[in-house]
Amino acid sequence: MTPEGIRYEEIDVSKPHPARIYDYLLGGKDNYEADRRAGEELVAAAPEARIGLRANRAFLQRAVRHVVGAGVRQVLDLGTGLPTSPNVHETARETAPDTRVVYVDNDPIVRAHADALLSDSGGTRIVLADVRDVQGILDHPDVRGVLDFDRPVAVFLVAVLHFLTDADEPGRIAATLRDALPAGSYLVLSHATGDFADRTDAQAVYKKATAGLNLRTYAEVEAFFDGFGLVEPGLVQVPFWRPDTEPPAPYREVGIYGGVGRKD
Repeated sequence: MTPEGIRYEEIDVSKPHPARIYDYLLGGKDNYEADRRAGEELVAAAPEARIGLRANRAFLQRAVRHVVGAGVRQVLDLGTGLPTSPNVHETARETAPDTRVVYVDNDPIVRAHADALLSDSGGTRIVLADVRDVQGILDHPDVRGVLDFDRPVAVFLVAVLHFLTDADEPGRIAATLRDALPAGSYLVLSHATGDFADRTDAQAVYKKATAGLNLRTYAEVEAFFDGFGLVEPGLVQVPFWRPDTEPPAPYREVGIYGGVGRKD
């Protein structure tokens, strides 16, 4: 039985889906005409959207390397979206081949693609679930079969919570995850913001999709890290979180915050 208010996506290729829009703007092939059309509308409304999504993906990869480099060998990636190589488990295993990863998404298309990708990958699993049912995810037998919550886990909420309204209680989701994690665990999170420009037109694009875009301020995003100590450089625009090279000037307009927090 599905918990009240929790939605598991049905496949409808006539409506754009955030994961498939993301895939299109990253240059992927797992998208449909509605997604491509929405992606172009998004770029027209917010010209930095494409570089912003690429910067967000690069932030994800740097954050994976950081938490694995800090000794974490378990990852729970919530709202993973369509597989884009290098994936979390591929990036993690470049440093630590024994890293165990559970991907979670509520879109059956994501699960189908991930199942094919992970068919030969031991210690990695994909679970069809909705992030709003966060306790159900934590209790899921496929999650518990891979991850040991008595040892540190890195939880990834990358470009996820901005698709939840305040009524979905994203703060509750973050707090439930925090309370379930042992000391030494990490929260990796990124979130869209309107702090740097008016993004009303971009939000209008997502109103036609399966999930709306809910922009939040710096203070609102920072609150999701309550109970975690932010590692340097703190909560910043994603291109500026421990970049491999100095980001070019256009990246200063990217409207996505990112940070990594550690639970002590």
